[in-house]
Amino acid sequence: MTMSKSNTMIAGAALLLALTVPASSGAQSRADASKQPVQYGADGGEYTPSGFALRGRAELTQGGNRLRADAITGVTANGDLSRVEAVGNVYFVTPDQSMRGDRAVYTLNNAEVVVTGDVILTQGKNVLTGNRLVYNVRTETARMEGGNGRVQGVFYPQGN
Repeated sequence: MTMSKSNTMIAGAALLLALTVPASSGAQSRADASKQPVQYGADGGEYTPSGFALRGRAELTQGGNRLRADAITGVTANGDLSRVEAVGNVYFVTPDQSMRGDRAVYTLNNAEVVVTGDVILTQGKNVLTGNRLVYNVRTETARMEGGNGRVQGVFYPQGN
């Protein structure tokens, strides 16, 4: 992998994490997080003209945020990162929340992260489960769908 290809892969990983991190205290936190270094690791990786791939215990970390999966792929269009896909035992963890599913797709143009397949969203002791979670990183809104099952959850009042 040449230096310019490595820089493209790092920039793509940085962009993914900077944009997918739910800010716990507003836009200032997200801006600060985006300035932190991005670390990545996997059992193997490659760069192609259409993107990059990390395979086998693939992980991206930035500050207190981590995306982990069996494989993480970044897709580029006209040299810009357009989509990131994580498959197999997907975990996206922030200091405040944790999302788990079988697959996650982040599309940059609409700022949505879609987590599918036995999704579990936790925040503190609160837990929400379903089949599909759509999270918009710009508006910080989330929608859980049940698919063939039901959406279920447990919420604790503050202080309990």
